Amino acid sequence: MSSLNPTLITFLLYIVAMIAIGLMAYRATDNFSDYILGGRRLGSFVTALSAGASDMSGWLLMGLPGAIFLSGLSEMWIAIGLIIGAWANWFLVAGRLRIHTEIQNNALTLPDYFSNRFNDHKKVLRIISAIVILIFFAIYCASGMVAGARLFESMFEMSYSTALWISALATISYVFIGGFLAVSWTDTIQATLMIFALLLTPIVTILSLGDTAQIAHALETARPHATSLFSNLSFIAILSLLAWGLGYFGQPHILVRFMAADSVKSIPNARRIGMTWMILCLGGAVAAGFFGIAFFQEHPELAGTVTKNPETVFMELTKILFNPWIAGIVLAGILAAVMSTLSCQLLVCSSTLTEDFYKAFIRKNASQLELVWIGRLMVLMVSVLAIFLASNPDSKVLGLVAYAWAGFGAAFGPLIILSLFWKRMTLSGAIAGMIIGAVVVILWKNVFAATGVYEIIPGFVCSFITIIIVSLITKAPSQDVLDRFDEADRIYQKSK
Repeated sequence: MSSLNPTLITFLLYIVAMIAIGLMAYRATDNFSDYILGGRRLGSFVTALSAGASDMSGWLLMGLPGAIFLSGLSEMWIAIGLIIGAWANWFLVAGRLRIHTEIQNNALTLPDYFSNRFNDHKKVLRIISAIVILIFFAIYCASGMVAGARLFESMFEMSYSTALWISALATISYVFIGGFLAVSWTDTIQATLMIFALLLTPIVTILSLGDTAQIAHALETARPHATSLFSNLSFIAILSLLAWGLGYFGQPHILVRFMAADSVKSIPNARRIGMTWMILCLGGAVAAGFFGIAFFQEHPELAGTVTKNPETVFMELTKILFNPWIAGIVLAGILAAVMSTLSCQLLVCSSTLTEDFYKAFIRKNASQLELVWIGRLMVLMVSVLAIFLASNPDSKVLGLVAYAWAGFGAAFGPLIILSLFWKRMTLSGAIAGMIIGAVVVILWKNVFAATGVYEIIPGFVCSFITIIIVSLITKAPSQDVLDRFDEADRIYQKSK
């Protein structure tokens, strides 16, 4: 343990810095809008890196390198699908959603936006969308808890349960204190740490291996098909990996970043910054897993932990190859990835419970201060649930993320797209599409998983078709709904 003291010190300094930022954000939080959307005043740089960091969770530094280490470059189709989906989300959704949510009575949450967009006076859509958010975010938050626990467990030789609580408390503290501003400011720092870690680690791994011939021989010996993009993959398998990109259109923790931008004019620059950051990070994650195959083939005496759990490949390379002080900084990148996504997810759950349940049904006239403190209480409640779901030490990060990602993508993706592009869409269509998308994902995951088709594909397609059919056979929206849509679309077109 003594050899890891520098790493421990680095970790502690990092956590203290995040909490300090939370305290700074606390001083800048005056009302509930500040707590959950930062008062809609994020610039393009913070918007871009915050959206990226909240998207790329511990999965980026654990799940993806682990998948590449186990199967080779054939798993890279996930990264390709994500890049395409993220770009489309920035290009098609970001600016429009920023305008539409403001026109729709300054909606602060997705359920709030849906309710206002379709004049849902009975609040059925608000309730259903809030329930979907809570179900799938509970699973998603659990994946973050697992990733954080794995990091502390591996680094400091503590039990899984102890590691789970420590990593969770590190994140909960600054979300509880500072809300959205704390999450966004820390995301910017965390995104910087992540790209530093993901670019540095594969470079050092390559340098440690020697010449290219030696690397090629080690790869061929360990995984004969590691360099093939199509090894052991059917058309269905490739399509399922690419389909991860569909999930972007429905991820509340990413969409809320678009809603918080200071202006729609910030979006194009944010898109360029965000996509550059994302491509570099995904490339680094793929490279770490890929060259990790060669490294542990050359050093089998060091491969025990990675053989047992491939998702630790990035951590093990860092611990082995770097000076403990540098290792602490690089591994803080993993903690940054975990904390950035988990913090945003906790905040979205908190805002949903506060805005869409507490304020909508229990205390309609609650003061801003009361809502902020209820929001903080909700952060604690959701955290406890996520810790409970993550308590199984055999949980896999990638599996948990895949399920939640599909759930959001299918339930909200078609709804978001059509609500921004098709004014004829109706309340009944929105409700039916959301329910069908979520139900199909759950059924497919538990009944038809043997088909090998990623559940987001049938869920997304069924939801999209359902919304169109039900909207066409039900009464057209009121003139008020159509006028607000036209106003938002006119403002967006003018601002381009």
